[in-house]
Amino acid sequence: MQNTVLLEKLQGIVGKTNVSTSTADLYCYSCDASQIRGMPDFVIRPDTTEQISEIVKLAYDNEIPITPRGAGTGLAGGAVPVEGGIVLDMSSMKRVLDLDLDNLQIVVEPGIVQEKLNAHLEPHGFFFPPDPGSSAMCTLGGLIANNGSGMRSVKYGTTRNYVLALEVVLADGTVINTGSKTMKSVSGYSLTDLFVGSEGTLGIITKATLKVRALPKERSVLLASFENPELAGKAVVKVLSSGIVPSACEILDSNIIQAINAYDPHIGLPKAGAILLFEVDGTENTVREGIVMIEDACKSLATNIRAAANKEERDEIWAARRLVGAAVSRLDPMRTRVYVGEDVGVPIKEIPRMLHKVREISDEFGLPIMTYGHIGDGNLHTGMCIDVLEDGDWDKLNRAADKIHLTAIEMGGTVTAEHGVGGARADYLELELGKALDVMMIIKKALDPKGILNPGKMGV
Repeated sequence: MQNTVLLEKLQGIVGKTNVSTSTADLYCYSCDASQIRGMPDFVIRPDTTEQISEIVKLAYDNEIPITPRGAGTGLAGGAVPVEGGIVLDMSSMKRVLDLDLDNLQIVVEPGIVQEKLNAHLEPHGFFFPPDPGSSAMCTLGGLIANNGSGMRSVKYGTTRNYVLALEVVLADGTVINTGSKTMKSVSGYSLTDLFVGSEGTLGIITKATLKVRALPKERSVLLASFENPELAGKAVVKVLSSGIVPSACEILDSNIIQAINAYDPHIGLPKAGAILLFEVDGTENTVREGIVMIEDACKSLATNIRAAANKEERDEIWAARRLVGAAVSRLDPMRTRVYVGEDVGVPIKEIPRMLHKVREISDEFGLPIMTYGHIGDGNLHTGMCIDVLEDGDWDKLNRAADKIHLTAIEMGGTVTAEHGVGGARADYLELELGKALDVMMIIKKALDPKGILNPGKMGV
């Protein structure tokens, strides 16, 4: 079908103002926060499931690639149209469809921003626990498609743990509903789980029923300093194996501490080889006991331990962690953060060894690596900054990232614990998953026989 005829048909579905073909508009949708690039032919902003179904039917009949996109905050190229075609901008579908707190759930469209969802829930005393660093921008559709998580997953789990049911448009335009409003069901295959984390390669999520939880009555934060990241890793293993379940457990290495203090000197994080931030939430007694237990577990390894004295101090400590993304490049203004090799996960007991290996890799390639992240569930972000105008820096970056990925796999870990595979990590899936990747390909072929849904992603 000629582009002019296709354009007219698409405009007939969503209206002329909701279809973009200008070079400037298309360029804005050609990337996310990764290094993956791909230029779409059309950008469409649907407003209903029915519109999406009609668009997908048209794409299916004409074998046109179609890539769903939320806010474009992804770090692996998941929303980048690497084979052109149609980008579906889901951001207009941002309504809360039902708030059913008696059943501890909420029904939303995929374009709602995570932070706005929690702003909607907070006055009622509830919250949606997954807490990614991009919560002020990322949409629920993207969060579900990537099974995102964040800082509180050590206690509350990932997005997958909160998705009860989904409305999904399949590759031929068929609309299905998975799951139910019940808290558990064993009726048939768990199709909801199949679509969570599938990165838009199996279907397009148009509605989600989510579990919510009551807001904890109290929170407190403990900050522990260590001579080096390996000791911090040992402390995490000791805390978790003691039966303590903090709501969050984060690590900041010396490079990140220096960067944050340079970004905002008023924060004044202590100089250390590494810092652990533990958050405990629940009742007042639970929080008090949890803080004492963590102090006891860390005291033989830490150089200094202090708990937040009040809410203001707690918020200041936590604000320092949230500054990481903005502060990373402050160590050297001539270098730029590149999101490559920075989302590995390893088993809990391997955390100290992985931290040691990252330091070795940094020394081997002469490339500063700033380690931070959700260490409580084994998820480490190894941030690297380079001079993007220097070919040699790109070579060092890619070789260091490759070694980080391979080291994580060798330890029984994963190349991506929360940011997704997309196009950035697809080459590692065969090594990590083995024959399971063949099963993924069979599922992909069954649900998307023409290969039009977000092609070029996840190795399928």
